[in-house]
Amino acid sequence: MEIELGDRFYPLRIRKLAQARSIAVSADIVKGEVCLTMPRYAPTAQALRFAQSKSQWLAARFAEALPPIPIVPGAKLAFKGEPHRVHWSPDFRRQPERRDLEICVGGPEDRVASRVLSWMKDQAREVYADDLAYYCARADQPLPTLSIGDARRRWGSCSGRKSIRLNWRLIMAPPMVRRSVVAHEVAHLEHMNHSPDFYGYLDDIFDGDRHKADDWLKQHGAALHLVGASPR
Repeated sequence: MEIELGDRFYPLRIRKLAQARSIAVSADIVKGEVCLTMPRYAPTAQALRFAQSKSQWLAARFAEALPPIPIVPGAKLAFKGEPHRVHWSPDFRRQPERRDLEICVGGPEDRVASRVLSWMKDQAREVYADDLAYYCARADQPLPTLSIGDARRRWGSCSGRKSIRLNWRLIMAPPMVRRSVVAHEVAHLEHMNHSPDFYGYLDDIFDGDRHKADDWLKQHGAALHLVGASPR
């Protein structure tokens, strides 16, 4: 199913949720699609009319969006907050390797994106494990299970089973920003909420400025999701 916005057609993804109480529409600028969320009992035709009524607003959101950042030879990608150039050569090893401010990768040129993405996720897991051990020690918390994900709306999450999941894309952010998310999730091991006690606990264990880190993610977080995204 598609929706027409101006002179372009965009895929329309409909989600019917039991917990939804109203119809909501949003522009997914990474996937280049319109998301329509609605209660299960609502007529689909009514939801479609609502989405169409927001066509000008949706078109503006897509027009304002930054373009996807393809992972190709010569592309500039951030790694730990520093810009790195993707340098491909058939003479390089297939496994990407960081050299100064370059990510050097060999093998077939059409596999550059998949190899670099796999490498960045591996680097994220290694770096996050160190961060997690550090903040668990500061918080006097047992080390939880770590998993790596790519959630669109969360940089991290902490489950009641004492496991923490972190978005691999934080490896591109400055270290203080990445570490603030790790510390945030570690604080949830003690307080599974966002109460004043939670933030007091977080401020005790985080050795940086969480407000600056939060501001950075608000300003630049969307761009991290565009790395390796499909062209719109």
